[in-house]
Amino acid sequence: MSSSRTPLADSALDPAIAARLKRGADGLVPAIAQQYDTGEVLMMGWMDDEALHRTLTTGRCTYWSRSRQEYWVKGDTSGHVQYVKSVALDCDADTLLVKVDQVGAACHTGARTCFEADVLTTGPDQDQ
Repeated sequence: MSSSRTPLADSALDPAIAARLKRGADGLVPAIAQQYDTGEVLMMGWMDDEALHRTLTTGRCTYWSRSRQEYWVKGDTSGHVQYVKSVALDCDADTLLVKVDQVGAACHTGARTCFEADVLTTGPDQDQ
């Protein structure tokens, strides 16, 4: 499902950070959540300027739900909280890497990570 949503015009995100972001047509930037101490990739969510501002200022990951058209703070309903350790912008300024301390499952299915159930390949040098 595609969204025609645009970022909030009144976001309190630091203008210097906002000026660097390369957003999609819907005003969103992909945000990869990674366990800070193990490097485990946990999930991908979407952030706009306001979600990023909230993430940077509260220490908890806030995402934009494209299906519900609302902000959600990871763990508010499930208890599976993401405590922010660091946030980095990639070299193209179009993707965020959020290193977190994940409490419980990161995936909405109840799995620790969204990337463990459907492995497409293990690579040519790996045992099958």
